[in-house]
Amino acid sequence: MDINNIENIELKYLTVDDFEELKAATLESYGGVLDSYWKKDHIQKLTTMFPEGQVVIKIDGNLAGCALSLIVDYDKIDDNHTYSDIISGESFKNHDPEGDVLYGIDVFIKPEYRGLRLGRRLYDYRKEVCETLNLKSIVFGGRMPNYHKHRDLTPKEYIEKVKRKEIHDPVLNFQISNDFHPVRVLKNYLEGDTASSEYAVLMEWDNINYTKPNKKASSIKTVVRLGLIQWQMRPYKGLDDLMQQVEYFIDSVSAYRSDFAVFPEFFNAPLMAEFNHMHEPDAIRELAKFTETIVNRMKQLSISYNINIISGSMPELVGDKLYNVGYLCRRDGSFERYEKIHVTPDEAKVWGMQRGDKLKTFETDCGKIGILICYDSEFPELSRLLSDEGMDILFVPFLTDTQNGYSRVRLCAQARAVENECYVAIAGSVGNLPNVNNMDIQYAQSAVFTPCDFSFPSNGIKAEATTNTEMILVADVDLSLLRELHSFGAVKNLKDRRKDFYDVIRVK
Repeated sequence: MDINNIENIELKYLTVDDFEELKAATLESYGGVLDSYWKKDHIQKLTTMFPEGQVVIKIDGNLAGCALSLIVDYDKIDDNHTYSDIISGESFKNHDPEGDVLYGIDVFIKPEYRGLRLGRRLYDYRKEVCETLNLKSIVFGGRMPNYHKHRDLTPKEYIEKVKRKEIHDPVLNFQISNDFHPVRVLKNYLEGDTASSEYAVLMEWDNINYTKPNKKASSIKTVVRLGLIQWQMRPYKGLDDLMQQVEYFIDSVSAYRSDFAVFPEFFNAPLMAEFNHMHEPDAIRELAKFTETIVNRMKQLSISYNINIISGSMPELVGDKLYNVGYLCRRDGSFERYEKIHVTPDEAKVWGMQRGDKLKTFETDCGKIGILICYDSEFPELSRLLSDEGMDILFVPFLTDTQNGYSRVRLCAQARAVENECYVAIAGSVGNLPNVNNMDIQYAQSAVFTPCDFSFPSNGIKAEATTNTEMILVADVDLSLLRELHSFGAVKNLKDRRKDFYDVIRVK
């Protein structure tokens, strides 16, 4: 077919009026095999029960290709099904408008129109239908027409060689190039398919925009607004005075309809001023006595201001052991605790701080989040474990005294965003505390970092505060961009990991 002679290409819904032309095109495409075409009553059923799933491509009014589909509840489909099982002896009773997967039952391009990338148009249309109907994925049994030439190989070996481009299979190569991936081998899938030795490969395309139907009134947000509080270290008369400043900032970021208010590590350190006459280990243990009250008041503020609060971190005594911990106070009234896993040499030496052993992601109304306190962000294994649990946003409350200390946190946070394909938000303290031992000076520039790809800032910086200035930083992050990145990024850091060669595992 000379592309220069084409005047019009259109994608149309299949109708019963197309039957005779469809029959002829099918016989031509499948080599004239007897009965290798749909009957008129089949077309009537398909176009009635699921019209948007049945489409044809016409070139200058002539039928050039076709794609037919059903919607199925995949949990009801046997993993080792056959083609006949899916079409139910051509009764199509497996079609379920309330199902979750688009199942392709036929697709072809007439021989004279091949080479014009029309098949890609049909596949792209199916993807649009899948996304529009909020279905999990597209699946179908893919033939292996060149397998009969390599019967010394198992189907699995054959597929691997096709993927490595050692063997050319026109069907599998095309499907893989259109972002479909092999799931499993199906035996005795299509009776009479001798070229494939009656094997097929279950191919799947995942809808990254799929959202599980929610029966509750609330839903997971995709665009999330972060409110980072760059906290000024200053003297306070007491706990009420400090909490007045806490509420001021929560009020400020909630006025911008932020979903999170993020405080720095040890933001409550100014309260140690009244214990400065004590040895440092005793002074910080006195500070730990305020933690329960601060957390309880933050819980109340999260509800009254309708915002999720990440409390930064505070010292906390568990028995006679001192830990660096923080709390996620959700706006629905629930809360969870997190711990600093790696304490710095100074925390251990001066205060006797103990290492934590709690690491997990947290479910929120804005997706899954992770929280690592300061030094923990410098150990990539922790964020990798959180990433494996589906983390979208990593929050890093930090406290650094010098610019080189801050640079370690910042550079590592940016690396975590790239390698885990997630957003990373860091929040720190500024100013001086001359009356608190071991907390004299602070250096910070709070920021939000992103992966480096076309949908994100080229330098990976979404927003950043003014260095060493008390302020709030408000920034929006779009979680749907992460879904696209995972599958369609210029590079795919998560998918391309060599798990066959190395892995990161929990010891306990």
